[in-house]
Amino acid sequence: MSTDTIHESTDGESSLISWETWDGIKHTEWFVSLSAVLFVLLFSYAFGRAPVVSDLLRGYHGLAITVLIWSIFALGFNLLLGQTGLLSFGHAMFFGTASYASALFAIHVYNDPLVVILVGMLAAIVLGVIAALLLLRLHTVYFSIVALAIAQFLYFLAREPLVEITKGINGLDVPRVPLLGLVDLEHEYGGLLGMLVVNNLYLFVGVFFVAVVAFITRVRKSPYGLIFKAIRENETRTAFVGLNVWRYKFAAFMLSAAIVGLAGGLMAVNTQFAGVERLYWSVSGDIVVMAVLGGLGTIAGPVIGTFVFFYFKGIVNGFPTLGNYWLLLLALSFTTVVWVYPDGIWGMITDFTAALRDPKALLAKTKRRLAGLSPLGDSTGGDR
Repeated sequence: MSTDTIHESTDGESSLISWETWDGIKHTEWFVSLSAVLFVLLFSYAFGRAPVVSDLLRGYHGLAITVLIWSIFALGFNLLLGQTGLLSFGHAMFFGTASYASALFAIHVYNDPLVVILVGMLAAIVLGVIAALLLLRLHTVYFSIVALAIAQFLYFLAREPLVEITKGINGLDVPRVPLLGLVDLEHEYGGLLGMLVVNNLYLFVGVFFVAVVAFITRVRKSPYGLIFKAIRENETRTAFVGLNVWRYKFAAFMLSAAIVGLAGGLMAVNTQFAGVERLYWSVSGDIVVMAVLGGLGTIAGPVIGTFVFFYFKGIVNGFPTLGNYWLLLLALSFTTVVWVYPDGIWGMITDFTAALRDPKALLAKTKRRLAGLSPLGDSTGGDR
């Protein structure tokens, strides 16, 4: 919908407050970063303790931390799929390897939350270099399947041959110590800060979440990010203009591996545990569902998809009777959203809010969409 005719001016010719101004502001880096900060400050409270809303959602603080960590995972995965167009079915390899590296370093070398997370990231980066050398020679489904094979190889390696190191299916326990020997992550605040963030652990994870959002936003708006998008749209044409496509795909792969490694290290610190299930293929599948459900190629989409996924897994799963079918309900929701809105939940939200600026256009678009879904309608499919 064009927004050229929609203006809300405070006075005649002035356009200080207009849709164009808002469109310009909401895509700036500082606005995205500020939104991430506000999201972190309000998310746990709104989800777990706010009157009425938390009663309806039935959320809790621990699940809010889990959602933030998995959102970092989804954002890192989305940088590779949504931004560059490379679909990996094996990203659990970075998540699980970083988690194990963090745990082993904490147990045998030095245990500090910040250091072990950095070690986890470094482990994921080293693995990313090796995996990239193998995977970036492949294309389309071969890339995806070999990535899955590498992750499964690491899963079985950690489960059986390296059981003396990884403890197999029992996993590793990671004791939690104060950050830099000074800050107790389990310390709970009182007053307004305690109401919003509860404890230092949430703040610790939240700082990394905001940093990842700011970093990915910077990447998306940089020349590198534009070239990633060009590769996603047409790799052959990108190569024709003289760009080294392999080098940019390697960069995207490494950035994605590092961010997912960060999530893996945070998960080890949060749960005080590292196990083989974080290398399993279902983790790679879950992250694909989260990213696609929320909306690929965006910042908000993977976060929304992660929230919806864990809402079904952590809340709906506990409902009497209905909880037994949470996976079926999630699958139905995923199919419906992707079928009606291929851009995911965030695409649906932005499409709807944009259409609200022109109710007539919204009505016409809804009619066309319903006609396209009907077997008797004129399903040209061109509207998407």
